[in-house]
Amino acid sequence: MSPLNNLAALLVLLSATAALASDCLPIREAAQHVGETKCITGKVLHVKAGPKGVHFIRFCEEQAACPFSVVVFASDLKDVGDVRRLEGRMIEIHGPVKLYDGRAEIILNRVSQLTGGSTLIPPLPKNYDVEKQGHYSAGRMHPTKKPAKVKGTPNTSATYGNEADVAGEPPQ
Repeated sequence: MSPLNNLAALLVLLSATAALASDCLPIREAAQHVGETKCITGKVLHVKAGPKGVHFIRFCEEQAACPFSVVVFASDLKDVGDVRRLEGRMIEIHGPVKLYDGRAEIILNRVSQLTGGSTLIPPLPKNYDVEKQGHYSAGRMHPTKKPAKVKGTPNTSATYGNEADVAGEPPQ
């Protein structure tokens, strides 16, 4: 065998070993492992904040047809970090697979459940409030609003211009 063939055989063997090293299952197989502690892998398409600060990590465009989701409760965000940064990333999440509303899910309550490149998510901004409704941008600061100007009322006892000549006497 030539050295080039040996190198090619070694690369094939190493790539097969690397593929088997990850014991994570794709999201479509998660429902088959309800009640077990597993690693599930998938690409995060959306992170949606629900009522009371619950965050839902979505792996499908159409949520009703998606076989798996990840839930992060508001009380766990301080331990997990800014999950909004996971959008567009491939993640591996470890934990007990549960069945909720006919779908498999894992509850994410600590950052150590995430492996791979997703472990580098930053902590939540200090002023982030999960109960605050509306639009929020973690990367942009808005200046504080200036207080409204208060217009003073004119003093009724002050004299202005020709009003000093009230008694009809010429000014001196």
